[in-house]
Amino acid sequence: MAVYVAVLGPADTTADVLETAEAVGRELARRGAVVVTGGRAGVMEAACRGAAEEGGLTVGILPGPDRSDANGYVEVGIPTGMGELRNGLVARAGDAVIAIDGGYGTLSEIGFALRIGRPVVGLNTWEDDAIAVARDPVDAVEQALSLAAAVS
Repeated sequence: MAVYVAVLGPADTTADVLETAEAVGRELARRGAVVVTGGRAGVMEAACRGAAEEGGLTVGILPGPDRSDANGYVEVGIPTGMGELRNGLVARAGDAVIAIDGGYGTLSEIGFALRIGRPVVGLNTWEDDAIAVARDPVDAVEQALSLAAAVS
């Protein structure tokens, strides 16, 4: 069974952050992981783009009621109609979580993940003793997959 990794991060961010997210998505797909995001723009779209370009499966858990709101790289769109409350679903859907950059939305997803015992790996994001710090996208993926295996 494939490992699911939720990739978290802001919709509005810098080109460097988007490049990092795309690299994370690519690396996850290369290793056979399913990429789960909030399905919209920014980090979510970049991670999905990277995964899709490597032939990986992408899942978007959308805040609105319409599947067509997903970015063009989401293969499986799940409309929730829950708005930002869907952040808990994104966190729960991953066997591990990689947080990239981010504001309060990302922080809420990190909080949900930690609360339910999901391992969180961070790349230039919120700092907490419970968040494993990664050096780069490859290190983030290696840590996330290793932590997911240790938990299951």
